[in-house]
Amino acid sequence: MSVQPLEFFGRVDKALMDEQLRKAVPFTQDRLRGGRFQAADELGNVEEWRNLAAQIRMHTIENLDSYLEQLTDNVEKNGGHVHFAPTASDAVAHVLRIAKEKNARSVVKSKSMVSEEIHLNKHLEAEGVRVIESDLGEYIIQLAGETPSHLIAPAIHKTRTQVAELFSGVAGRTLSDATAELCQFAREELRREFLEADIGISGCNFAVAESGSIVLISNEGNARLTTTLPKVHIAIMGMERLVPTWEELDIVVSMLTRSATGQKISVYMTAMSGPRRPEDIDGPEEFHLIILDNGRSDILGTAYQEVLKCIRCGACLNVCPVYRHIGGHAYGGVYSGPIGAVLTPLLEGYEEWKELPYASSLCGACTEVCPVKIPLHDLLIEHRKDEVENGFTSWQEKLAFKGFGYLTSHPFLYDKAVRASHMATGWLSNEGVIETGPGPLAGWTNVRDLPRPAKQSFREWWKNEKGGGPRGS
Repeated sequence: MSVQPLEFFGRVDKALMDEQLRKAVPFTQDRLRGGRFQAADELGNVEEWRNLAAQIRMHTIENLDSYLEQLTDNVEKNGGHVHFAPTASDAVAHVLRIAKEKNARSVVKSKSMVSEEIHLNKHLEAEGVRVIESDLGEYIIQLAGETPSHLIAPAIHKTRTQVAELFSGVAGRTLSDATAELCQFAREELRREFLEADIGISGCNFAVAESGSIVLISNEGNARLTTTLPKVHIAIMGMERLVPTWEELDIVVSMLTRSATGQKISVYMTAMSGPRRPEDIDGPEEFHLIILDNGRSDILGTAYQEVLKCIRCGACLNVCPVYRHIGGHAYGGVYSGPIGAVLTPLLEGYEEWKELPYASSLCGACTEVCPVKIPLHDLLIEHRKDEVENGFTSWQEKLAFKGFGYLTSHPFLYDKAVRASHMATGWLSNEGVIETGPGPLAGWTNVRDLPRPAKQSFREWWKNEKGGGPRGS
């Protein structure tokens, strides 16, 4: 799932030096966050809705096997085909096999984070299949050769001028950065792709177990064209992305749209139940549903199980102070922000992603806005604990904490160290603060001041107060 060649701190430094990103991300973050807060105020009893949505998602996760079986039976009754994919490579193999059977030369895709997760585009292109992203944001970053930087706003980091340059390269003429002209060009280009595509590939916001339907939620209408014009429709869903009935769907969709963009409902909400029937005027001749595991089943029954409740609204990204400064690409994987910091190490392991659980201030804002009440900051702490227990810490950190543990378990030595700390840091301080620290302290003092240890410790002050001795300063 790795998409960035630089190591974590290199990606962070690159993001912090990107002036455009530092302007664009907070602007969009504030707009989306403001929409969510307004929607919550209009709802009035948002906590009751969050509780209900969380209960629905947890019930579904706890009974995932039975609902997946029900979904499979109903999809097949509707005339569709279901393929289970234990790994990303299995999901890719299913898609490539179908494409080969249909002699497909072109594929049009609607926005799908799970297809990003399995790097589907590069595998199709390696087999000579032309792939076009139909979501406007995804189309922009495809032309730029980049990956999404936000769950619901993939091109959040791009300016209109940059988009105009990308579109001009395709058009073979210079386009202005006027929004209307850019949108018109995208419509003209993509409409032709819809008509010529052999296969349409979509994600799946939710699958409804009781009817065997998949539901797509969008604001552009591209998902409907992707799934109805080509003769073959392939939907790829993470195995946890389902609800038992339409009644539960009503609740979780209401929370998804309000949490993502502040909308009561998205512009388009499309439900599909299998291929075209004889009485239908449009729709695909074949429908395939690929259900992806890719590490999700390993999360079931663990301390991290609640992360599977995620409905990919992006609300946690929109309040995260870390994401605000570094954007999505700095996280390195497909899923960014707090949800990415929790989910990516679970799917990919700590070896490459050990820094992500530390890319957080643990302020808890993500947990506070999550519409399905995932305790994200608690899970980040759980990751940190597991990393330590599994040896994913530096020898310097191990030595520092071992020394700290020794001092705190020996009161006499601890008192001496506290008294000495004020004198020892004198040469580093300036008017009571340490502005530039050596070694490990540099990571802190590079971005903020560190108060110099006080001349008198709290323990000394308390001893004097309790004993009636002279008051400390």
